[in-house]
This record gives sequence, C-alpha cells and structure tokens, in this order.
Amino acid sequence: MTTPAKPAGTPEPDTFAGATTGPRTASQGIRDQLLALDQDIYTAIAESATPALDEPLRRLSNAANNSRLWFGVAAGLAALGGPRGRKAAVTGVTAIGAASALANLAIKPLYRRARPDRFAARVPDARQVRMPESSSFPSGHSASAFAFATAVSGQLPIAGPPLLVLAAAVAYSRVHTGVHYPGDVLAGSILGIVTGATTAALARRINERQ
Repeated sequence: MTTPAKPAGTPEPDTFAGATTGPRTASQGIRDQLLALDQDIYTAIAESATPALDEPLRRLSNAANNSRLWFGVAAGLAALGGPRGRKAAVTGVTAIGAASALANLAIKPLYRRARPDRFAARVPDARQVRMPESSSFPSGHSASAFAFATAVSGQLPIAGPPLLVLAAAVAYSRVHTGVHYPGDVLAGSILGIVTGATTAALARRINERQ
C-alpha cells in the first residue's frame, strides 16, 4: 500500500463547523461517538487491501461526477425505452436536479463537515480521485445516484433493481476512494431515495391528470 503525500491545507478529519464548547450534553456525547464510529469504519475500509476493486471503483466514482453516468443512462432509456422510457428518463433527471439542489445548496452549507484525511487513513494512491472542496456532508454523488434510480424505478419498475445496485456501488465508491465518510454516504442515499420517490409520485399524478 502506497501512502499518498498529504496536500497543503488538508482539513482536520471529521469535524463540523459551529461545534459547541463547554459542558457536554448527552446528545453531544452520542453525536461524538457516532462520528468516532464513522471515522473507524472509514479507516477500516481504507486499510483493507482490495487491489482488484480499486481501479474499477475509482473509474465508477469519476464516471458519476456531475451525474454524467446517470445522464448517459437517461439518454439510453429515452432512446430505447419508448414512451415509458422517455417518461422515466425525464423523471430521473428531474429527481437528480432536486436532490443535487437539496444536498449542495441547502444541507452542505448548514453542516460544513471537513473532508476525510486520506493521508492519515493511508488511502492507497490507486483508489484516489480528486478531493472535492465542498463540505463532506452529505454525499452529493449518493444523493443523485439514489434519486435517479428511485425515480426511474417508480416509472419503469423493471429498471429498478440494476439501477439501485449501480447507485449503491457509486455510493460505496465515494468511501472507497476516500472522499467521504460512510455517514455522508448514508445521509446522501436516504436523501436521494426520499427525493426520488417524491419526484416519481408527483410525476404519476401529473400523468394521471393528462
């Protein structure tokens, strides 16, 4: 395992902006323990030797940048899926927009969690993708992935299982490559599922009225 050089200005790991000082409350103690558990799981994944997975997951993570992967799938559904495929594609892309806005514009500014310290966790060079500058919580990749998969499956159920598996792989890849904690990915995935299901439900209502 090759240890990457720590870049200048790397933030301290696992911290949220606006942390309170003074006597600890019970809720703060629980939060701190959950953050510590999150860090431990992140470190355990980083230290696991998975040479056969490193390159495929790195490529998958990069493919999902700016939702390129999902836009490509949407284009395929629109071109080959007939009217239902086109409706599913539009619904999926709409869900991506909603989930991305919620994750990046609403939640990240409120919970400014520092990105993981890949140097301290000894994440192998072969796994690494570009470290984003935005807040770590929640994972925008995970939110977009599950929003798209959930929304499309609501319109085109047969596409649901493979898309949800692919979304889960994208979400995990963000931890594997070292740019997110597992808690970031879990929160982003839940946000995506809720957003995708809501978007699909609204799309069905609109279709029923037409």
